[in-house]
Amino acid sequence: MSDALRQAVETVVDPLLDRTLERLGMIDRVVSKKLGADRVEVSVPVPNYPARGELENRIREAAAPHGSNVEITVEVMDDGRRHDLMESLREEVGPGIGEPGSPTRVIAVGSGKGGVGKSSVTTNLAVTLASMGHRVGVVDADIWGFSIPRMLGVSHMPVVIDQSIIPPKAHGVRAMSMDFFVGDDKAVIWRGPLLHKAMEQFLKDVFWDRLDFLLVDMPPGTGDIAISMSQLLPRAQMLLVTTPQPTAQRVAKRAGLMARKVDQELIGIVENMSWFTGDDDKRYRLFGEGGGASLAEELDVPLMAQIPLVPAMREGADHGCPVSVAAPDSEATAAFRTLAEAVIARKPRVRVHPELIIR
Repeated sequence: MSDALRQAVETVVDPLLDRTLERLGMIDRVVSKKLGADRVEVSVPVPNYPARGELENRIREAAAPHGSNVEITVEVMDDGRRHDLMESLREEVGPGIGEPGSPTRVIAVGSGKGGVGKSSVTTNLAVTLASMGHRVGVVDADIWGFSIPRMLGVSHMPVVIDQSIIPPKAHGVRAMSMDFFVGDDKAVIWRGPLLHKAMEQFLKDVFWDRLDFLLVDMPPGTGDIAISMSQLLPRAQMLLVTTPQPTAQRVAKRAGLMARKVDQELIGIVENMSWFTGDDDKRYRLFGEGGGASLAEELDVPLMAQIPLVPAMREGADHGCPVSVAAPDSEATAAFRTLAEAVIARKPRVRVHPELIIR
């Protein structure tokens, strides 16, 4: 019974580090008794481990077929064991985000102006990609107007383990944001150097693990952060969000031109708030029409998706329940699925180093 119980516990996946307890070396002892409760002893990396409750639930579920009562004791790893754990994970993952050899595709989601729903598009695209089986993270690069954690419904703060920041996860998406470090009664009043340092830490000091996609929710416009991100993530692909309005289209074009100026690949346009479908099943184009298609034509890239106005999308943004979760059968959810498929299909361009070109 003891061997069977241990094998069951070893297969439990830690909610925060996404690996089995056996791989993480978190199981200290498993004791199966003839009388009384069986006992499982585990060690977690840090005190106040935010995943502890969920971890204990998973252990009980795994142990249930092997006995009705399981007593779980939880200790905290010492510094040496914690360091060895993170070193092994860092070695396993390999090159970090933006480094040569990293397999992670970086998608910067930008806009020319605020108010076009860029963060909402980022959040829902990320959740849709995760629902399709991809490993996804989001960097909230809008330092002044951060909103990603609330939109995702993140329930706990990041955890620091051996100088690596472990980002929290919600709906299958990991997220890092200034929102975790600034109180509701504070404003971020930073300029270039501080902004650049913050972005660098979000990329290099965060243990993003093995991501398929990292989405970057960019601030509006073409300022300091846009320049920093082009330096830190030169291979990022740019997705541009606009609304049907000609005014929004004209401003968004400048963000697209900047992406090309710094040699980032502009892969497509997303038109948000394209229409509202009333109870009469008629589409009402509240913000005009044609802006997304016109911008795509001007910049010679595809219009990847048109996202309709859906009440569940606005409500979900306020309560941390993305539209694909809140209204899985809605036309907005279908539009984000179309967008995700278009993004997946648009593979990064192959860059050839100038020295390798045969003249």
